[in-house]
Amino acid sequence: MVNTSLQDPDQAELPPFVSRAKEGGWHLLVRVQPGAKKSEVCAPAEGRLRVRLAAPAMENKANKALVLFMARLLGLKSGRVKLVSGASSREKRLYIDADCAPDWGAIRNAVKERDS
Repeated sequence: MVNTSLQDPDQAELPPFVSRAKEGGWHLLVRVQPGAKKSEVCAPAEGRLRVRLAAPAMENKANKALVLFMARLLGLKSGRVKLVSGASSREKRLYIDADCAPDWGAIRNAVKERDS
């Protein structure tokens, strides 16, 4: 049995695609599908949140759209979300600059709404 009383409360309910960053804030692992009909989140797979984006994968449009989409979903200003790695890949890592945990439940709710 795991002693949960010693766990960081910010870490207790993290989705599998989120981790606490050493510099403070959070890392979010995503797999992006650009050029979709509409922008939406899908159920996680292989340890990453799947995100479909309406923006095309050209001239950095999908990356900018991803940052804006995730910021809105988490209720943050777009300047608080940064693309850290994967600029030319479908698999990306975002940095969420927030002192306390963002509303990860918003991601869960968006996935539930899509799947229902």
